[in-house]
Amino acid sequence: MAITGVLFDFSGTLMRIEPARSWLTAALEATGARLPAQDVDRYAAALEEAGGLPGATPPRAIPPELEELWRDRDKQAAGHRELYTGLARQVPLPDERLYDELYERHRRPAAWHPYPDSLPVLRALAGRGLRVAVVSNIGWDLRPVFRAHGLDELVDAYVLSYEHGTVKPDPALFLAACGALGLAPEQALMVGDDPAKDGGAAALGCAVHLVEHLPVEERPDGLRPVLGLLG
Repeated sequence: MAITGVLFDFSGTLMRIEPARSWLTAALEATGARLPAQDVDRYAAALEEAGGLPGATPPRAIPPELEELWRDRDKQAAGHRELYTGLARQVPLPDERLYDELYERHRRPAAWHPYPDSLPVLRALAGRGLRVAVVSNIGWDLRPVFRAHGLDELVDAYVLSYEHGTVKPDPALFLAACGALGLAPEQALMVGDDPAKDGGAAALGCAVHLVEHLPVEERPDGLRPVLGLLG
């Protein structure tokens, strides 16, 4: 059966979160809090090691009181916020306001950078008449990010885990995406960066293509092979 639609993961596939240093710097500027310039890199590294930046490095260790939130982090919005502000609080910062601002910053369009070929590939798919859905394990609404970066008009449907109360590789999310596009699973290609989560679509009969979760400057054309898979 011919592929007539593509399902894309979000973080690490179509876009990448900003580096921890610029994330922290933006929060400092927004709150007016201050850190000695020579300490910004150190604090940013500590926050990333603690896992406080969603979409970046997972925490090296999860505090026992946050373990349940970690397991269910992408199933509902309030828990997502509680988890990541809790992880950030493992690092003592000079202003309490920074923890909430860091969380807010990571949801803003400026914190996300599309991979260089995301827009061209989505445009090419639209030009071929293929429908597109974004299927993401996430605890907040990413639609404003896509709108701000000019990608929203090229996405036909969003299936976000926190809106469904379950996460990939649960077949329910892939089925919801296929249903939203009016496709049978055999007509869809799932593109993502996680073999376990995104690769779960294969159990339904979807084709799967994996990309590397790299900084945007290191992966200029990782999505372009998708076009070759569609004939």
